[in-house]
Amino acid sequence: MAGKQAQRESLNVKMGQPNFWDNPEKAQEIIGGLKPLNGLLKPYEELKSQAENIQALGEMSEEDNSFDTELESELNAIEKALSAFEMRAMLSGSQDASNAYLRIQAGTGGTEACDWAEMLMRMYGRWAERHGFEAEIVDKLDNEEAGIRSATLRIVGDYAYGQLQSEAGVHRLVRISPFDSNARRQTSFAAVDVTPEIDGTITIEVRSDELRRDTFRSGGPGGQHQNKTESGVRYTHLPTGVAAESRSQRSQHKNDDMAMKMLKARLYQIEEQKQKAEVEKLYDEKGEVAWGYQIRNYVLQPYTLAKDVRTEVQTAQVQNVLDGDIDEFIQAYLRLKAEKAHKKAAK
Repeated sequence: MAGKQAQRESLNVKMGQPNFWDNPEKAQEIIGGLKPLNGLLKPYEELKSQAENIQALGEMSEEDNSFDTELESELNAIEKALSAFEMRAMLSGSQDASNAYLRIQAGTGGTEACDWAEMLMRMYGRWAERHGFEAEIVDKLDNEEAGIRSATLRIVGDYAYGQLQSEAGVHRLVRISPFDSNARRQTSFAAVDVTPEIDGTITIEVRSDELRRDTFRSGGPGGQHQNKTESGVRYTHLPTGVAAESRSQRSQHKNDDMAMKMLKARLYQIEEQKQKAEVEKLYDEKGEVAWGYQIRNYVLQPYTLAKDVRTEVQTAQVQNVLDGDIDEFIQAYLRLKAEKAHKKAAK
């Protein structure tokens, strides 16, 4: 922690300089660099303070057992704080503290797969709600019968991307289909991709001659706004083929702005992977976004089980998981990732 404390002190000194705002871009970069440092160091300092209080309570409790109840309460509190700090310490990536864009794509299987994609969208919305985060639908393509073909959520909250990076991959559902009159068991797939929201501290230059801009009608399951105006916007980066679109707003201008932000986020992610030479490693962990290569199974019939195939973490409480209780899976993935990084560094 000493190194990170020194790094924070150095940034604070720079912020105190009278000419700090002469270069706004550099100033924003310094401010952005402080966010993950404070996110780790402030809980660490609070833990140290709690530990000192507990030590003092322990000494008083030895002489007077009336302090036992207070000591037990403090021990329970620091145990929870330590667990939260452990997870925060694993979120040390350059963009882990960022908001996240989470895209869900239904797999093959028609309405069954589209319904599963919508169930996942609800699951992540409930997860965000549990953490006091905001979940905004920035793009959604409804399926005609039921469910969604695809959707993109913007999850706003500290370390949203750092936590949700565990969800990237293919999710598999096994259940008795509500759309099958013969009540047969069906298997459905949906792919999830997660990218960080890029703030003003990172510049991604996109040349206009490398972009294709398309507009389309923002259709939906119904309503007055259906298919009347071409307010939806899609940007395609021609050199890479990366595309991003937004259709959730009535204003084409707002959809344009959101689509460009998502495009830059995806281009940043590609560039970051190249710089760190981790593209192959990430895809080895995540698996190709292809049906049949799942990272997690959700079984509703003939028994109930949610199991992550990467970490072996599992629970029979599938309904709780679908209601957003996925922290156990997230934390296990982050521990596995940290262990792999530690082993690699030790070689």
